[in-house]
Amino acid sequence: MKSLCFAYPGDLETPTGGYGYDRQVIAGLKRDDWDVDLVPLGDGFPFPDNQTLATAKKRLNTLPDGHLVVVDGLAFGAMPNAAKELKNHLKLVALVHHPLCRENGLSNSEAQALESSEREALSNAHHVIVTSPATGDQVSDLFDVEKKNISIVLPGTELPELRQKSAQTPVRLLAVGTLVYRKGYDLLLKALSDLKQFDWQLDIVGGLTADPACVEKIQRLARDLDLDERLVFHGALSSERLKEFYQSAEVFVLASRYEGYGMAYTEAMAHGLAVIGSGGGAVRDTLPQGAALYCPPEDVASLQSALESLITDRDLRQALSIGARKAAEKLPSWRDASERFSQILQRISK
Repeated sequence: MKSLCFAYPGDLETPTGGYGYDRQVIAGLKRDDWDVDLVPLGDGFPFPDNQTLATAKKRLNTLPDGHLVVVDGLAFGAMPNAAKELKNHLKLVALVHHPLCRENGLSNSEAQALESSEREALSNAHHVIVTSPATGDQVSDLFDVEKKNISIVLPGTELPELRQKSAQTPVRLLAVGTLVYRKGYDLLLKALSDLKQFDWQLDIVGGLTADPACVEKIQRLARDLDLDERLVFHGALSSERLKEFYQSAEVFVLASRYEGYGMAYTEAMAHGLAVIGSGGGAVRDTLPQGAALYCPPEDVASLQSALESLITDRDLRQALSIGARKAAEKLPSWRDASERFSQILQRISK
């Protein structure tokens, strides 16, 4: 049987896009007859303490010589010394969702430290798997990784059965993503603050524990802008509960400052929602014309205009809804994604 270790930071069950990708790939590899041994690396990444790093390296160092090991990039990029020591002992594959140094909200010193750390770590990887062409270009440009050593495995998208929707009052808006600075909830609230003359309601589904200071700031901003009665913070939800929100919403909106891919956007498209999104090249590539309205990052005026258009124009919402579902039908499934992941690993393991 084919075998590998999948090493990951934190809690694999964390309800985020990155961890969701990991879970889906692991499940698919198992279906493809891989024996997958899960190796937890500890908490605190990408800024782990020395004890966590030492423990993580020890766990990897006990693996058999020549063993294939996939390491989630949130941890791999923070382990340059371990990667250097282990590269001749293991076949290290880094799974990079997006460069760590591109996370918004970092100080200059933190961003520089992560860029240096990830460059050194990736120089010791046998291969790098990324989740979008845009991330592949960034990994190559930022960290001098040769394109031949980078493979792209897009996230999968499942197509749920669509429910017939009637016109709703208020218009149901949905945003999905952990409440962190990068997701741009402050931009979204500012854009909505000048649209209170229209009838809408916003549901925000996303974890509230990753950055408590950011959560407090966003919730205070909602009160200051007199929006607290127009929106609900639901926190992280199970996939089944989240599906209910996708099914009941009419418009999906996320004002991300940056995304490595943006799985929530494709999930919204699969549910036939009109989509408004931002987040750079990866998101722009994911949201085709006729399926979504793309806004440049940090552009509150553009975001407000897009929101007003979809809140007030039911015909436009319906047109984008149809376009979104058609676009989603052309995206790879999770089976497609895991099969491609498997093919890459088989090639590497030879």
